Amino acid sequence: MKLKLATIAAGIALLAASTTVKAQKAYKEGVITYTVNTPRGTADAKTYFKADSNVTVTQTGPATVKVLSIGTGDYLAILVDVPMASIKKAAVATPAELEQFLATLPDLSFTPTTETKQIAGLNCKKVVAKDNKDNSTFDVWITNDISTPINGLSQLYGKAGGFPVQFTTVQMGQKVGVTFKSITDEKTPAGTFKVPADFDKISLTDLQGLFAGQH
Repeated sequence: MKLKLATIAAGIALLAASTTVKAQKAYKEGVITYTVNTPRGTADAKTYFKADSNVTVTQTGPATVKVLSIGTGDYLAILVDVPMASIKKAAVATPAELEQFLATLPDLSFTPTTETKQIAGLNCKKVVAKDNKDNSTFDVWITNDISTPINGLSQLYGKAGGFPVQFTTVQMGQKVGVTFKSITDEKTPAGTFKVPADFDKISLTDLQGLFAGQH
């Protein structure tokens, strides 16, 4: 009888372990699709990622915009491609621009709550994010069903306690609402994390001036 109970207990433990492994899938490389809400409207964004590199691609009107990050936040480039205007610009942040950009980001701390819900098939829980710079707060939904390396959209949430599913980020000084839609573990195409040779390299300041001149 003791042996039978032990066998049953072992079976339950193995089942629980296999369920946990399945529920907490770790993605090392792949593509995440998000919905982003900006002052200009709603669009889909695709983030291609590996352990140390990621690029987020969005379509803004006639422009394809790619935000490329390599390493631990020590390289940032914004690529803008507008075929109808023959514009191919790659704004590569200088060390001073990168330092200035990082200084503008919120300094967040997180408080877990007991609220839960499902988003895109993932079991999510709410945490309250507080920006210690101005004491403002907002809600963030995270999950422990999956995990991925931090990317350009999720970089503020490395200490939130899970993979951020519904959250707010900051791009070019603007707050952007982001919601996870799907993820795959497909291999990223060759050259994904490189600036194409036919792009003109400029600074972030030059890029801001370029678009400011179009308004």
